[in-house]
Amino acid sequence: MNTSDSTNATPRIKVLPLAQRRSLSELHQILRDPDAPPPPCPAATLEIIRQAAARIQSARERKAGVVLLYGAHLVKNGLMAVVNRLLESRWITHLATNGAGTIHDWELAFLGRTEESVRANVATGTFGAWDETGRYTHLALLAGGIRNEGYGRSLGRFILEDGLTLPPPTELEQQLRAEPGHPLAPARAELLQTMVAHQLASGRLEVKHPNKATSLLAQACRLNVPLTVHPGIGYDIIAVHPLFNGAAIGRAAQRDFAQLTQSLDTLDHGVVLSVGSAIMAPQVFEKSLSCVNNLRLQTGRGIVQQHTIYVVDIQEGGRWDWSRGEPPKDNPAYYLRFCKSFARMGGTMHYVQCDNVVFLHHLLHQLKSASPSAPVTA
Repeated sequence: MNTSDSTNATPRIKVLPLAQRRSLSELHQILRDPDAPPPPCPAATLEIIRQAAARIQSARERKAGVVLLYGAHLVKNGLMAVVNRLLESRWITHLATNGAGTIHDWELAFLGRTEESVRANVATGTFGAWDETGRYTHLALLAGGIRNEGYGRSLGRFILEDGLTLPPPTELEQQLRAEPGHPLAPARAELLQTMVAHQLASGRLEVKHPNKATSLLAQACRLNVPLTVHPGIGYDIIAVHPLFNGAAIGRAAQRDFAQLTQSLDTLDHGVVLSVGSAIMAPQVFEKSLSCVNNLRLQTGRGIVQQHTIYVVDIQEGGRWDWSRGEPPKDNPAYYLRFCKSFARMGGTMHYVQCDNVVFLHHLLHQLKSASPSAPVTA
């Protein structure tokens, strides 16, 4: 394949119906019951979870933010109903995830199953080459773009409303001719180009999501809790699709990054939970927090402070006591990004080596017993 061919490879990708894929996880098998007893937990870890629950309760009483950043394994481990219960009770004020976290969420809402064998399907050229996942994610983002909505809101609305409505191409063309400098002009142009290139009809596109009640994207949209998505271009299986559109993904992600920054401005005396995200969470959080502090200092405000960060993962934390601060460069723990970055973010950071099911289910249990009334909402 020469260079000119490679730039045009994606439109020629052959995709298959998602129902034909052998999926490794099924919703009815993985979904955790939030009302069931939490799994066993070591006493020392349980004490940290109790402290986290107390700090969350205090944060909400102060109307401070509580942000949950999570990786895709939270969804693959079936924790959606547990997290949705935290959202409904307003303990969590912002969710943030990567592209994979939304892909598994959407596939479970749409089909009731998700996950595939990477080893087997890369060898056959079918890894990620599933029509509905790539098609509907892109259409949701393109349609959301002309409403100035970000990634999480666009896809959440698509699930919640069981589809979307595409405008007539002539309407988009008229808007572009009349207002070529409009802030939404790039989004309108991308949607127009996609509809023309792929011969997409205007009007209502009905896509049923039988399992929307367990979808984090849908329920965050319903409850009007921000859920932002922080993907990479080419990171996710939606790149293996003829509709692959880096501009649409980037535009939606840019909107979500700005929304995360707005949420972090509420973090004084607040809480950050980073659960199972070794790369996205620390990398995005540090840039977003820097933006907040930059804007605050320009107006004479102090930087974000008095916040508490709980980093939860099953990886060993480098045998380093992170309460002591950052390890020296000759210590292997220095290169654990998911610990080191958060240790640099001010406030107080705790590393909790714990399965995310154990941590979040016990956290919900502790918060349910923390107060008989709902927490204060912002």
